[in-house]
Amino acid sequence: MAEWIGIGRRARRCYGFDEIALVPGAQTVNPNEVDISLEIDGKKFKVPILAAAMDGVVDVKFAVEMSKLGGIAVLNLDGVQTRYENPQNVLAEISQATPQKATQLIQSLYTRPIKENLVSKRVSEIKKKKGTAVVSCIPANAEKFSKLAIAAGADMFVIQSTVTTTRHISKEYKTLDLYKFCKSTKIPVILGNCVTYETTIELMETGCAALLIGVGPGAACTTRGVLGIGVPQVTATVDAAGARDFYYKRTGRYIPIITDGGMNRGGDICKAFACGADSVMIGSSFARANEAPGGGYHWGMATSHMNLPRGTRIQVGTTGSLKEILFGPARVDDGSQNLMGALKTSMGSLGASNLKEMHDVEIIIAPSIQTEGKIFQVGQRVGMGK
Repeated sequence: MAEWIGIGRRARRCYGFDEIALVPGAQTVNPNEVDISLEIDGKKFKVPILAAAMDGVVDVKFAVEMSKLGGIAVLNLDGVQTRYENPQNVLAEISQATPQKATQLIQSLYTRPIKENLVSKRVSEIKKKKGTAVVSCIPANAEKFSKLAIAAGADMFVIQSTVTTTRHISKEYKTLDLYKFCKSTKIPVILGNCVTYETTIELMETGCAALLIGVGPGAACTTRGVLGIGVPQVTATVDAAGARDFYYKRTGRYIPIITDGGMNRGGDICKAFACGADSVMIGSSFARANEAPGGGYHWGMATSHMNLPRGTRIQVGTTGSLKEILFGPARVDDGSQNLMGALKTSMGSLGASNLKEMHDVEIIIAPSIQTEGKIFQVGQRVGMGK
């Protein structure tokens, strides 16, 4: 599979969503009759999408609304929601900053210490409004925050960092034992992020409930530019799916993989499921919702890093309600609304009755898929030409 890139060094060719297409098969299915439900640790959700734990995307209000619509929104416990009693003013300040000052401002605002009482308060606020409370933090805060979140009624806990492994080496600080954490935590634990076959298997062995797949593909993430690391999402998802299936055959335990980032329209989401994903996590598409706290702006989770920011603030605009983005009717022409309708229609056209059948559809390498016959769209910057 690898190609020579110089004397004594080979590299494997990897693929992203813009380089592949899905091939219709010998049967079709009524889109209204396909099953797109997601199951994590025995809990079923009718929307197989997680809203990313980013401050411009998810707050208490958004999490409750996403729950009502049948999905999951992950609240960031390391962000402004737990640093400020009333984060609305802070979010407005970020959205009003000039592009030149945005990163510096975010760095400054995120120096405010996290208030532990706000960790409990935010979870309680979601639960009081009958929402599904799923919260996220970095490994360093996991033991403390998980206890607070669980006591307040959290339903799931996410540990997320740029790259997560079971073998983190440090002499400077005590590392989190993921095996012990997953075993002792009373609610399902989702781990992320990873992109390789071997690491996926090792993380599944911790006892986690699901895994996040992806390093650096997010719209507001700059990890690939700053650190030079990452694997395009098609290849990362296919490799992780292979590891999941191997682990299932060996243990009988099926652990869902969640493709995290790199998708901004319905077609990308459909391709992620065809590559083997059980769910997807997206941020920028939801940042465009009326309910999103960022007011049409979206910034990376590592934008606030004091020494080496690996994210930026981007303007995505506000295009409609969360319901329109998930279920339509679509009022834009670029595939960023009615994501569930797009998924169901794609599955019907491909002959897949459920998401597991989507894993078996034919995929082709098609670098011309975005441009073939689209000269007018490109020239006029509409539809697929935006």
